[in-house]
Amino acid sequence: MALVSPRLVEKHISRSELLKKAWKILSGDHEVQSLLRLSNINAVKRLLYNDHGPVHASIVVGSALEIFEILIHQGYKPSSISDGTVNDIDESKLIVLLGAYLHDIGNSVHRKNHELIGACLARDLLKRILPKILQKSFYETLGIVSEVMHTIYATAMDIEALTLEASIVKVADATDMAEGRARLPYRKGKTDIHALSALAIKNVEILQGERRSLRIVVTMDGTAGFFQIEQVMIPKIRTSKLKGMIEILPVLLTHQKHKELSMIYV
Repeated sequence: MALVSPRLVEKHISRSELLKKAWKILSGDHEVQSLLRLSNINAVKRLLYNDHGPVHASIVVGSALEIFEILIHQGYKPSSISDGTVNDIDESKLIVLLGAYLHDIGNSVHRKNHELIGACLARDLLKRILPKILQKSFYETLGIVSEVMHTIYATAMDIEALTLEASIVKVADATDMAEGRARLPYRKGKTDIHALSALAIKNVEILQGERRSLRIVVTMDGTAGFFQIEQVMIPKIRTSKLKGMIEILPVLLTHQKHKELSMIYV
């Protein structure tokens, strides 16, 4: 069982020299970090939304790579390998890492259509960054560029994810729903259902499922947390290739006791 947190990414990048290199370049790139910071200015400071900056990006990377590992272990094949856009499993993981880390950079321009904006912004970033990561020309990396752009665009709630990689990132984005994301907007006075429901969620965990391929455990201290599951997570699952593969276990925390509620199959 893996706890969704900023530390989860460390587990996965430590296993791959390619991912380690990519992570170091992304973390140290001035333009990437500036776009994430600017995304939070629009999303958090101006609109009082939940975190969409570097911490959220790191959490989604860790969650996405965890889901990827669970599904690959069960025999699922990445779309990028099946369709011949990459050469090996490490490059499929790289698509997941890049898509997850850059998926919210479009917020630096505007919240509306930020997924499409982010996909467009990512092209120039990847044109500069990918040759450093892969030691290939930009034209040799176009398959990965296309896959990452699709992954970012498909995080939109109403856009169908066409690949396993994009589907994984889309669902991973929804797993970052615990209380920490909503604290700053709440302190600034935002008390709508989005903020209150996120504050109710204590933690989210990812593990292999029993009746389905993947299980997501959501522990909450109040039923307001169901809003996050019903209005954010489930719609994202339903527009992904992971539909029919996920079981969600809500756990209600009352008086320091955990009460498992009815399993939700999506």
